[in-house]
Amino acid sequence: MNKIFTALMASVLMLTGAGCANAQKQASKKEGSSLPKVYFIKDITSENLIKIYEALGRKAEGKNVAVKLSTGEAGNPNYLQPALIKDLVQMVKGTIIEGNTAYGGKRTNVADHIKVAEEHGFTAIADVDIMDADGQVELPVNGGKHLKVDIVGKDFLNYDFMVVLSHFKGHPMAGFGGALKNISIGIASPEGKAYIHSGGKTRNVTEVWNMIPADTIFQESMAEASKAIIDHIGDRVLYISVANNLSVDCDCVSTPADPQMGDLGIFASLDPVALDRACIDAVRNSSDHGKIHLIERIDSKHGMHNLEYAEQLGLGSQKYELVKLD
Repeated sequence: MNKIFTALMASVLMLTGAGCANAQKQASKKEGSSLPKVYFIKDITSENLIKIYEALGRKAEGKNVAVKLSTGEAGNPNYLQPALIKDLVQMVKGTIIEGNTAYGGKRTNVADHIKVAEEHGFTAIADVDIMDADGQVELPVNGGKHLKVDIVGKDFLNYDFMVVLSHFKGHPMAGFGGALKNISIGIASPEGKAYIHSGGKTRNVTEVWNMIPADTIFQESMAEASKAIIDHIGDRVLYISVANNLSVDCDCVSTPADPQMGDLGIFASLDPVALDRACIDAVRNSSDHGKIHLIERIDSKHGMHNLEYAEQLGLGSQKYELVKLD
C-alpha cells in the first residue's frame, strides 16, 4: 500500500513540475514577445538605411516630415555623411531640422548654421530648417524634478512626423550621444539648451557654463526634455542610429578625438531607450580593444543614468529584443 501511495505521489509531483515548467516557458515567451524590438544591420550603406527603416513597420508620413540629425560643427568630420543618408531623407520627403547651439562655435545663429550645413553637404540633399529662426515655444515637462518646460524652436510645431536619425558616438558632457540626446539637447533652442545643461537653473547662454550641475542632474534634465518631445510627438516618430566614427567626442566638437574602435553598424527601433541601450551594449560586447575609451567616457559621465531615469519616466525599456537583418 505504501509503495502504491509513493508511486502515486511521485507521478503527481512529476506532472506538477512539468506544468510549472511549461507555465514558466509560456510566461518567458510572453515576456520576450512584449519587449521592444531593436533592429540591427552590420553593413552601413544607403540601401541598408532604407531596409532598416522599412523593418520598423511605421511609415513616415504627413504633410511635413522632419529628419532630426546633427549638421556637425565646422571642422568636425564625423557627422553622418549626406551621401549615406540622402536616399532615406528623400524617400520620406524629409526636411532636415536643427537648433542653434549655446556654445561658442559656428552654429550659434541661423546664417552661420546654414552656412555650415551647406559646407557639410546637407542643403544639397534636402531643405534645412533651423527651427528657432523665428522664435521659440515651450513644451510642458510633466512630472519632472528639474525642468518645468522644454524650450524648442517654434518651427518644431510645424511637423507631423519625425525621423530621429542619430550618429551614435561619445560626448564630452553626456558620455554618449544617441537618440535621447538628439531629441533633447538636439531639438532645444539655445535658451532651451542652457536650461537643460544647467538643470533648470538658467536660460542664459552666457552664464550657463558657470552653473553646470552634477552629471546625474544633467542626465535627468536631458531625459525630462526628451519626455516633453515624446509627449508632444506621440507615436509619430521612429529612431535610427548609425554607430560609426566612434569618437569619444560628439559632432559638436570642432576638433574631436580620433575614433579608437571600428564601426558597429545601423540600429533602429520605435523605442529610444531600447535603441540607446542596444548601441551601448554593442560597444561593451565588442571584441575591439579600442572600446575601452568610449566605455570610460560613458561611465565617467554617468551616461547610463540617462537611460535609467528615462525608463522611470516611461520613455521606453532598457530590455529589448535584438533582431538582426543581415
